[in-house]
Amino acid sequence: MPLEEVKQGLRDFAAGAAGTSPLYEHLAERAAEDADVAGLLAPGDDPALLFAAAHRLVQADPIHPLSRYYPSLGGFDGVDDGTWPTFREFLLARADRVRELISTREIVNNEVGRATGLYPAVAMAAKEAGGKIALLEVGCGAGLLLGLDRFGYHYQCDGGEQIVAGPAKAAVGLHCALDLGPGAALPKLPKKITVSAKLGLDPTLIDASDEDELAWLEACVWADQLDRIRMLRTAAAAQRKDPPELVTGDAVDDLAAVAARVPQDVPLVVVTCRVLGHIAEERRADFVSGLAKLAADRPLWWVTDEPYEVALSYVLPGRDELAFWGAAGACTLGLVRWRDGIADAVAMAHTSRYGHRMTWLAS
Repeated sequence: MPLEEVKQGLRDFAAGAAGTSPLYEHLAERAAEDADVAGLLAPGDDPALLFAAAHRLVQADPIHPLSRYYPSLGGFDGVDDGTWPTFREFLLARADRVRELISTREIVNNEVGRATGLYPAVAMAAKEAGGKIALLEVGCGAGLLLGLDRFGYHYQCDGGEQIVAGPAKAAVGLHCALDLGPGAALPKLPKKITVSAKLGLDPTLIDASDEDELAWLEACVWADQLDRIRMLRTAAAAQRKDPPELVTGDAVDDLAAVAARVPQDVPLVVVTCRVLGHIAEERRADFVSGLAKLAADRPLWWVTDEPYEVALSYVLPGRDELAFWGAAGACTLGLVRWRDGIADAVAMAHTSRYGHRMTWLAS
């Protein structure tokens, strides 16, 4: 039964990769039918760890024949009859190292493209705040999304119209297809956001200035998605010129202490992006309560890009139609502020897994 649980997890992973990553879909399907390879994972392990570990190890051995199937390493061979046997041999020959990585590492998705969803919500918060803001990202990993004010944005809209935002000569340029939900109008985005302070909070921080740590971040990206890897590297290089303050700590227990590092009169925008699903349900409620307590004493906004049921449902209940999107890998972008202790929340958009597409919702 434990092995069957692992195999089912691999099948689910393969289904999630379908249409997005031919390499990982193929490898996961085959791994789900191979007891030796599946057995490298323990019940409860994230199946993605198997492929991140393989990616990291082939990074360290780029002349191995497996690299021919990894575009991230210059490989250009598509999936063929040799892909699985080569992958299987490579992993089982390094089984101890694979198990070590799986047991000591976590999947860290500092997906830079997700800033395309966050930017409009942060910009709206900044407009309401009337000027400079401070950013606090909870569950920040390496904190790359804290550079969102320095990224350039191109939103391709229905009918061919484009919305352009961010610095004209940004090192990181992001593109997103933007369509409109029923009754929605195109958002008006400012050219820039002024951020006076940037903080990140995470129990397991990643130092993107360390090449080994950056290599692990890259290994967590699917090897046949080169644009994501390129953006990761570019954002990490840009971060070295404008490093945020990253603090090791718990999303609930340490939230108030980290927020206190920003002067109380400075508007604070707290950002969560696809992290609350990894927190126990009762702790999520405590997190939202913690935000409400902070908002009682200072100007505060919460920007959330999460599945509806793990975030906005706590402050915008009864919107069951929003819960549908999380099943497809999409999330609901929301903006929350508190007025006299009462949460005022709005669902702004549905965002795709990697920030390539967004559906804007009617207010």
